[in-house]
Amino acid sequence: MDVPLWLAWLARLVVGVLGVKLIRPPWWLIAVLLLGGYLLADSLLAPVINGFLK
Repeated sequence: MDVPLWLAWLARLVVGVLGVKLIRPPWWLIAVLLLGGYLLADSLLAPVINGFLK
């Protein structure tokens, strides 16, 4: 299934905003998750994680 990139980003943004508003996690936890995901994407573990997602 081909989804336009702008639609995928919009869906992620909506889910993120609703998650923050409804669950109300601490801001430091959000920052750690975003930074951790960014760092893992460029690490040696990226191919392993990609294998689990496909």
